[in-house]
Amino acid sequence: MTAVDRLFTPQELADYLGIPLSTVYTWAARGMGPDRIRVGRHTRYRMSAVDAWLNSNVKPAQATA
Repeated sequence: MTAVDRLFTPQELADYLGIPLSTVYTWAARGMGPDRIRVGRHTRYRMSAVDAWLNSNVKPAQATA
């Protein structure tokens, strides 16, 4: 398994993004956030999917006057 293929737990994802764990669960309940994988009863997030999701949410910087 390469670093890109690494699977994050919801807690690891929250730590990686610097957000509350409850936000990760809210995203999942609303069908938002990075793509998820079910491994039995457990939810996991591929590092590559997290990075792709982050890249899709990049907003250009706005010029200041």
